[in-house]
Amino acid sequence: MSMSPIDAELLRNAMESIADEMYIALMKSAYSTNIKERKDHSTALFDENGRVVVQGESMPLHLASMLGLVEVVLEKYSKTGVKEGDMFLSNDPYVGRGSHLPDVAMAAPIFKDGELVMFVCNIAHHADMGGMSPGSMAGGMTEIYQEGLRIPPIRLFEDNVLKQDVMDMILLNVRVPEERLGDYNAQIASNQLGKRRCMTLIERWGKEKIRSGCDAIVAAVARRTRASIMDLPDGEYKFEDVVDDDGVSRENIKICVTITVKGEEIKFDFSGTDLQVEGNNNVTMAGLQASCLYCLKVLLDPDCPQNHGMLDPVTIEAPLGSVVNASFPAASAARAQTGQRIVDCILGALATAYPEKIVAAGNGANTSAAFFGQSAAGKYYVYLETLGGGAGGRFYKDGTDGVQVHMTNTSNLPIEALETEYPLMIERYEFTENSGGAGKYRGGLGILREYRPIGHNTTFSGQGERFVNQPWGLFGGKPGGTGSFSTVSDSGVETRLANKPSALRVGPENVIRVITAGAGGFGDPLERSDADLIEDKNSGKFSEEFLFKEYSQWKDLSK
Repeated sequence: MSMSPIDAELLRNAMESIADEMYIALMKSAYSTNIKERKDHSTALFDENGRVVVQGESMPLHLASMLGLVEVVLEKYSKTGVKEGDMFLSNDPYVGRGSHLPDVAMAAPIFKDGELVMFVCNIAHHADMGGMSPGSMAGGMTEIYQEGLRIPPIRLFEDNVLKQDVMDMILLNVRVPEERLGDYNAQIASNQLGKRRCMTLIERWGKEKIRSGCDAIVAAVARRTRASIMDLPDGEYKFEDVVDDDGVSRENIKICVTITVKGEEIKFDFSGTDLQVEGNNNVTMAGLQASCLYCLKVLLDPDCPQNHGMLDPVTIEAPLGSVVNASFPAASAARAQTGQRIVDCILGALATAYPEKIVAAGNGANTSAAFFGQSAAGKYYVYLETLGGGAGGRFYKDGTDGVQVHMTNTSNLPIEALETEYPLMIERYEFTENSGGAGKYRGGLGILREYRPIGHNTTFSGQGERFVNQPWGLFGGKPGGTGSFSTVSDSGVETRLANKPSALRVGPENVIRVITAGAGGFGDPLERSDADLIEDKNSGKFSEEFLFKEYSQWKDLSK
């Protein structure tokens, strides 16, 4: 059944509204701050063949954990084995084609007159999935078995009845199971809502028109992606960058990309990239796909919907067993750190082709801080957050201060929300002075945040990147500042921690100081306007010493 472009667009908007409503329902009913406040979750609708048709505008990296989910379910159970009233869940990067264990995905099939028509799906980052370290995100983990509970694609519901033994097994393997149960129930409710809304849509449009509409929507995105690639000049573009370390044994882990543009097709070749590492910075193919597709979307067509059609004109090659295409049983908890560097490499490679669209390197990290302990009242908690930093300077404007960049589109948690729910006090929360790289348009500033455990000892784990290698500038712009983890005692003694500390016990006589990286500047610093330099000084974001060092024209301005 053919469908007109107008009908296809109407259907796509109707499906997007369902995905958005599912997203809000999950956010509003979740228990953990990581989901209800930081919005570390996503939703999507699939067709009967397992293709993503519509994804909610949320976390680009979550596309990695959903692209192959329904395909794997169909491979394991077949279309005839999937039944009405089923709901499946999975988190495994290898057998479930996810990206890391804390991202747990749930998918539910939708039937009409006994025929499979489509799926709804959501994914949420759980603050803990068990494993050797609270928060399941610490450095030092060297195989996926240490990172937490691996869940293959399995039924959580059958005949609309929860398989309680499956839920009991999951909750037995995590810390703070009551919070995890609340988040799982929120995911279940989100899918149930999505099923009801999709049934209404199917009743209105009919199952055959829904099927042809899904084909039309995916095909339209494929055509649109091809057309946008045509805007890139044909040629070969190369770049390489490094990940600081893997938290175990390797430093300066190299990522190389060669991008070949020919007509309406594009190829990403990661040959020359270092082998997978012992630590948990490894990315599986699903994460690599998501990183490449993210770059295409934001550079070429930011308004383009995200679905399987984006893959049509794209070829991605990466050596199996490399840090960007890891093989089992490589650890992958910190895959976002490497995913961010993949993005940096792609943007760096295309800078000469698209200078007006490429930004200088941002904080390039998913700096995470995880806390575990028991409050004075005897209640256990796991608190995980990831912090933003600087965004890179642009062709026309300064970089943004203190934001998540690229693949990790989540919020910084407000102090009030944190201190209400956890026995932690935030003593400082501010931009990091001088952390934005100089340029005609400066880089954004990183964040400084200090945590003090109240009345108890907390266990701290972290994942830091751009702590050694500075975020690079573009076209004469200077690099941004690096980040760090440290503890500071009440007597003022600061002790620098490893870039990826694991299970460090910290008492109330210390604060844990987290500093995230800034960002690179764009353009020659000599071209920065006098008004902008004066604002840099008056805002308190940059010191006199920094301005004298980085901008020779400041000597005359400061008189």
